[in-house]
Amino acid sequence: MSRWIKDWNPEDAEFWEKSGKSIARRNLIWSILAENLGFSVWLVWSIAATKLHSVGFKYTTAQLFTLVSLPGLIGSFMRFPYTFAVPRFGGRNWTVVSALLLLIPSVALVVLVRHPETPFWLIALAASTAGLGGGNFASSMANISFFYPDRKKGFALGLNAAGGNIGVSTVQLLVPIVIGIGAAKGSLRLENAGLMWLPFIVVSAIGAFLFMDNLSSACSNFGDQLVIARRQQTWVMSFLYIGTFGSFVGYSAAFPLLLKTQFPAVTASLAFLGPLVGSLSRPLGGLLSDKIGGARVTFWNFVAMGAATLAVVYFIDHRIFAGFLLAFLVLFITSGIGNGSTFRMIPAIFRAEKLKAVNGGGEAAVAAAMAVARRETAAVLGFSSAVGALGGFFIPRALGASITATGGATTAFGAFFICYVVCVAVTWWYYLRSSFLVGLAPSLAHANA
Repeated sequence: MSRWIKDWNPEDAEFWEKSGKSIARRNLIWSILAENLGFSVWLVWSIAATKLHSVGFKYTTAQLFTLVSLPGLIGSFMRFPYTFAVPRFGGRNWTVVSALLLLIPSVALVVLVRHPETPFWLIALAASTAGLGGGNFASSMANISFFYPDRKKGFALGLNAAGGNIGVSTVQLLVPIVIGIGAAKGSLRLENAGLMWLPFIVVSAIGAFLFMDNLSSACSNFGDQLVIARRQQTWVMSFLYIGTFGSFVGYSAAFPLLLKTQFPAVTASLAFLGPLVGSLSRPLGGLLSDKIGGARVTFWNFVAMGAATLAVVYFIDHRIFAGFLLAFLVLFITSGIGNGSTFRMIPAIFRAEKLKAVNGGGEAAVAAAMAVARRETAAVLGFSSAVGALGGFFIPRALGASITATGGATTAFGAFFICYVVCVAVTWWYYLRSSFLVGLAPSLAHANA
């Protein structure tokens, strides 16, 4: 069955209201489901690792933090091919394939956690395959960016991302419950952490096959997409996204183990609260950016993240759990807002640059420039998400190293604070200087469009 749409022009208000909006909404709904499952499988080891000792595995704290960091590393690398897969194979087609690939890490978890004698390298390999779920975000965001007009992109991308991000809180809330089903008193059925996703994966793949669409206008070859690597803005935004999304996924992966090691008297089941509030706040970042500008939101959001990090350090040093939890939730909320605002900046930046290049070129030139801007925006969304996902590896590794070396997480959070200060400076330098200094090129403010 072919589901290719040849003529797609969401910037045409009449087309959008007549048919475009309903088609875009249908694709967004199934995209969110597929991405939600991707995040759930990607972060399943954030909970599974905390339960390995309970089912007989004898791994060190450093090894456990390695298990929760490896999916982040592999997920980051997988986002590069996933980004380029959408224009090559079609958004609907790739959603089906990427959903079915989630069966690999799910089945691997089911099989291996039943055997406590499994060597660490094999468990680490199984955890690494969960990175396939991390790739889903890049292809999903790239695909949905083609369906919506620029004026709607901020909220649509924020909603798509939030629906996916909630998969993190879903897995951290449900897995502790599900692994107790069918288990004898005092024991766990950790394999349920993988089994629970299998029927949903099948439903997601079938739904994408039946109800999603491919856009012919989204097609391009690898060379056309790779050109974004030569754009300075690609690398600047990728760096900023490490500070926002990298923080979200890194803290999400590490939060359960951080609670277990730093506040052992507190149940790690509270860990789902962080990803939940971070996910729900993401559309707010996009919505605020649509109203007042992505760069402004991003700048002040990084300031807030730095302040929240200092609060986390204070409360963790003084072992004040209530303050620690509140400060960490603020850190999650701001990471979510920053996710939305940085992704709102990307289409605004590339649209402004293409319009500037064809200034006075006529309607045909503007239309062609906008088509190129949409393709490059999609590629940059995926590319920056891949770079940003490295936080899912480095943050858990940094926390594990800090705890192993000093017994606490203060050193790691000190490094995170410095990173947020740098992000504040970078945001101001590239996108807000024209708001403070007279005579600079107005293009510096295009991220606030």
